[in-house]
Amino acid sequence: MKRFLKRHWPLVGLFAVIVLAGFYFVKSGKDLLKVPALLKNIMSGEGIKLEDVHYAQDNPDDKIKWVVDAREVRFSGDRKNVEFFDFRLKVEPDDRPWFKLNGKKGNYSKDTGKIELFGSIEGFSSDGYRILTEYLLVNEKAGHLSTDKPVKIFGPFFEVVGRGLSADLKKEKIKVLSNVTTNINSGSHE
Repeated sequence: MKRFLKRHWPLVGLFAVIVLAGFYFVKSGKDLLKVPALLKNIMSGEGIKLEDVHYAQDNPDDKIKWVVDAREVRFSGDRKNVEFFDFRLKVEPDDRPWFKLNGKKGNYSKDTGKIELFGSIEGFSSDGYRILTEYLLVNEKAGHLSTDKPVKIFGPFFEVVGRGLSADLKKEKIKVLSNVTTNINSGSHE
């Protein structure tokens, strides 16, 4: 036996590694079943589905940091479209106040640079501004934000309620398009 081990130790070692690997794979068989399903979805062009996603990007060149959390994210097979559910987005530019945005569902198209957000959209900034609506279309390439749904905008000294919104994010101009009601809150004069 000693002579056999001395002469064939590489094969015995390889056999031991295979046995250990086999034991490990049998023990964690549940996880192995998930991997082929994921590969099958990718290979068939169905895309990828991820749950409980936390993604952060800090780009010093763009002078902006952003963080996205979502309950579920689905990528198309060609990875050009992304669908996300129960999301929270926080954007922190170096030269402006941070902004947070929460909603139920969103779609992003890499080709068009458009992001559609649906369901209980709530946005707020560190300098006291807040927006509420049911739908937003963000044109990332043009720096434009719009909706045709009812919208409420709150600031430190005002409240604007109306239907439809058009915003030029580069020029920082916002228009509420119709049925506009504005309330101005006067500040205290001490």
